[in-house]
Amino acid sequence: MKSKADVFYNFKKFKNQVENECNRHIKVLRPDGGGEYFSHEFSNYLNDCGVRHQFTCRYTTQQNGVAERKNRHIVEIARAMLNEMNLPLYFWVDVVYTTVYIINRCQIASVHLKTPEEAWSGRKPNLSHLKIFGCVCMCMF
Repeated sequence: MKSKADVFYNFKKFKNQVENECNRHIKVLRPDGGGEYFSHEFSNYLNDCGVRHQFTCRYTTQQNGVAERKNRHIVEIARAMLNEMNLPLYFWVDVVYTTVYIINRCQIASVHLKTPEEAWSGRKPNLSHLKIFGCVCMCMF
């Protein structure tokens, strides 16, 4: 998103995608107390869709522990990957994308030893294309 003003539009897109792909409905939205979630238009939309709007206090990461721990997990793995391969900081975005891609293809206990990708799509992910991070490669056209 380029600005916080894009939150409402992107939430509507996300909600439609999730509900179409999973055939389930979002029941609760629990953002921090950021101003981008306080508009009347956003509140009316959530009321119309039957989504409860629960705010946590700003700057209290303890109230959103699961998301904060996952963000920390992603950042720590990305930082370790950058450091291990001695990559410059401008690769940060690519390393974070790679980290999330890998995490979504690792089994976790919270979804009964399935991968998050498998829990979402219903198919086991193919891992044959994965390579060692940072290995030298050549692109052929």
